[in-house]
Amino acid sequence: MIDGPRIPPASGGRAKSLIVLLHGYGADGDDLIDIGRYLAPVLPETAFVSPHAPDPCAPFGRQWFPLAGLDPHRLYRDVSNAAPVLDTFLDAELARHELSDKELALVGFSQGTMLALHVALRRSASVAGVVGFSGLLAGPERLPGEMKCAPPILLVHGDADTMVPAMALNAAVRALGEAGVAVEWHLRAGLRHGIDGPGLELAAAFLARELGRRGS
Repeated sequence: MIDGPRIPPASGGRAKSLIVLLHGYGADGDDLIDIGRYLAPVLPETAFVSPHAPDPCAPFGRQWFPLAGLDPHRLYRDVSNAAPVLDTFLDAELARHELSDKELALVGFSQGTMLALHVALRRSASVAGVVGFSGLLAGPERLPGEMKCAPPILLVHGDADTMVPAMALNAAVRALGEAGVAVEWHLRAGLRHGIDGPGLELAAAFLARELGRRGS
């Protein structure tokens, strides 16, 4: 069972929503938990958790699945194999807080984005929303036959990203749109493989809106 750092609601009361932060390759849950601290003033009734991926990787950090470049067939296989671990974790966290999928949002970076998109589109009930930084949509051609729900999605990518090229954003937006998913996207000028301040501001506004909508 995976686990990681948590932040309770800033209100001091019971969590009315949950955001799960999914780190990238070679990092761990500590790498993204600060996003929860950034979002807490905007979402004071939200709990945050940033689980460590299950497998260690060289030379340090952890991975959701092995790093194998951007080979589409292997990416789809590897993301699919990693998905049950995250699904089980999400179910356990929702039960812990006595919440449902409609009060859950996922935020991912790189590998974490790939996993968040894969899982959120295939859960039996829709989450409130997904924010993906610097990632891609694995197996877009399989989406029409596997998608079970269509949560709103925000994708943010740097146009100077050399690890996951910005063309991955265009491909994801096209495939999601064709599948009927409401997707917002932003290409950040000069940003490499990372998350910047304006991207966090976009995420905060999106999450406040979508979690507020589900809670109303």
